Amino acid sequence: MNNVRTVSDTKRTFYSLHTRPINTIYRRVVEELMVEMHLLSVNVDFTYNSIYALGVVTSFDLFMQGYQPERDKESIFNALCQAVEQEAQRYRQEAERLQNLAKTLSANDLTAWLSQSTNLDRDPDLQAQLQAIANNPNFKYSRLFAIGLFSLLELSNPELVKDEKQRTEALKTIATGLKLSEEKLNKDLELYLSNLDKMAQALVVMADMLAAERKKREQRKQQSTTSVAPPTANE
Repeated sequence: MNNVRTVSDTKRTFYSLHTRPINTIYRRVVEELMVEMHLLSVNVDFTYNSIYALGVVTSFDLFMQGYQPERDKESIFNALCQAVEQEAQRYRQEAERLQNLAKTLSANDLTAWLSQSTNLDRDPDLQAQLQAIANNPNFKYSRLFAIGLFSLLELSNPELVKDEKQRTEALKTIATGLKLSEEKLNKDLELYLSNLDKMAQALVVMADMLAAERKKREQRKQQSTTSVAPPTANE
């Protein structure tokens, strides 16, 4: 009998590896990413690829911005990958490789390559993965894969992804070439961008609350110091 790991198994592994508490505002981010990675890892149609790895790394790094203590972020990411029986170093290395590659390509060249209308012969591994995706009718698409695609476009041309018309056209070309659902791709990325905005707003609110709390503590400290000041000695 083949025992498939459960979400509970994955969570238990994660919290046995990263034993420090996770700040409340980020806990949901970590657990949602963990569940998403888990469900993909146990899906028979899922195949790891470097664009998915880039999506995981990008999602983690952006949503964990501002996390304190900063040193805990590496431990959390390592535990996240190990909990789904993957290597964090592999994710980081492949994400960095694609990030560097995207920065050297124009948006047009990158779009043509990702859509498989052109082979740039720049990264044999990525080329093979793209071909496999386009030729696999059972390819397991995911939101994290979509984020990886978006990240590549953003690194190649940040202005393109800010322009809704250009972004939509590029994603349509890529979706057609890789035989992905354009509707799913756009919906997932709209939600992703919306969540990034909400997270940024939440961090601003949290920073304001912390600043206000610090100010109150300082005021209480000053009042306390004033109230316990020793009386002037009488001759």
